[in-house]
Amino acid sequence: MALTGRTALAAALGALLVGLVLPGWSGLLAVQLPLLTAVLYDLARAAPVRNLRFSRTGDTSVRLGNAADVDLLVTNPGPRPLRAHLRDAWPPSARPDDASRHRFHLPPGESRRLRTTLRPTRRGTRTADRVTVRSYGPLGLAARQGSHDVPWSVRVLPAFTSRKHLPAKTARLRELDGRTSILTRGEGTEFDSLREYVPGDDTRSIDWRATARQTHVAVRTWRPERDRRILVVLDTGRTSAGRVGDAPRLDAAMDAALLLTALASRAGDRVDLLAYDRTPRATVHGRTQHDVLPAFVEAMAPLEPALVESDARGLATTVHRMSPHRSLLVLLTGLDASAVQENLLPVLPQLTARHTLLVASVADPRIQEMAAARGSIDAVYEAAAAERALAERQNTADLLRRHGVTVVDAPPEDLAPALADAYLTLKSKGRL
Repeated sequence: MALTGRTALAAALGALLVGLVLPGWSGLLAVQLPLLTAVLYDLARAAPVRNLRFSRTGDTSVRLGNAADVDLLVTNPGPRPLRAHLRDAWPPSARPDDASRHRFHLPPGESRRLRTTLRPTRRGTRTADRVTVRSYGPLGLAARQGSHDVPWSVRVLPAFTSRKHLPAKTARLRELDGRTSILTRGEGTEFDSLREYVPGDDTRSIDWRATARQTHVAVRTWRPERDRRILVVLDTGRTSAGRVGDAPRLDAAMDAALLLTALASRAGDRVDLLAYDRTPRATVHGRTQHDVLPAFVEAMAPLEPALVESDARGLATTVHRMSPHRSLLVLLTGLDASAVQENLLPVLPQLTARHTLLVASVADPRIQEMAAARGSIDAVYEAAAAERALAERQNTADLLRRHGVTVVDAPPEDLAPALADAYLTLKSKGRL
């Protein structure tokens, strides 16, 4: 049971009347007894809430940053009209709008559809909490209250904001494939066709046997290899938990991985996923070109950084088990000097012996801003600290490059296109 503000106001006015006009027990009973009777009558006439029936329909998944609509169908099977306030509770990270609190009138035997719009702020699965209904009587003095479990969940998927870069990268991919430009020769690429020699062609591409059978000099043309294997590895250890702007580094790494996956699948390459810190957190393996991107999105949705140091040796073992053949290994991790030198460097030989390794890392643009800041003593000290951090990061990247690793280090908004460009460059050179 719940009393309303109207009841409190009536009780306050009654107390004032008793104190000024009818002091004593007789006045108190004369004023408050009718109010109590009215409250009990109102409570008796309120529609029961236990018999109400609920069901849900609506969106079951939504990309981070978009809105999802969830409808709640309320049915009143009883003989009394329902005058109700309803709260459809969701966790705060689901960001329900003000419409999650509904005020409505429902005649007997009828149903009403109530809509709640969610704008989630975090990835993962957001599950509905209880539906609480307060049923008021005709006088508005008292209400019956009860809660119901009406299960529903909305899966919040990665935003994939880098999708806007896909048309430009796909156009460059078509050029590499020879669809919009002349095919070029590249070491390790696949033979495509023969054409007539033109001045400026590399003489090493001349096919002398074909030339002997024709009246002109013939040269071989090549195209980037297709049907290559790519393994995208997301480091979900402690370095991925650091926030850059409003989001953890892991989210920027996911966005870059999705753009790379979309591009590589269009190129005809096979892409797999491994999320790892000390154990595998998510895997996608053996998917076709058409369902690999949705599979990546579903696998990434519930991932959260783990505040532990990643196990590089266990990672290397898992990588070799998932990808026993030569592959392009794309490792999205941090470039912290201690983590790289103590964990990654000892296992680099066994990774680079079998795979082409590309390391991508999210840089913090705030450090660049601090390095350029001047004007006060505090700013100078901050600039010195930032310059030292940048130098350590550059030294770590150079150390990896000396071991034959391709390194991409870029701020969150630039990481996805930079990683895609690095993939296309490797593909054009036939290094996949």
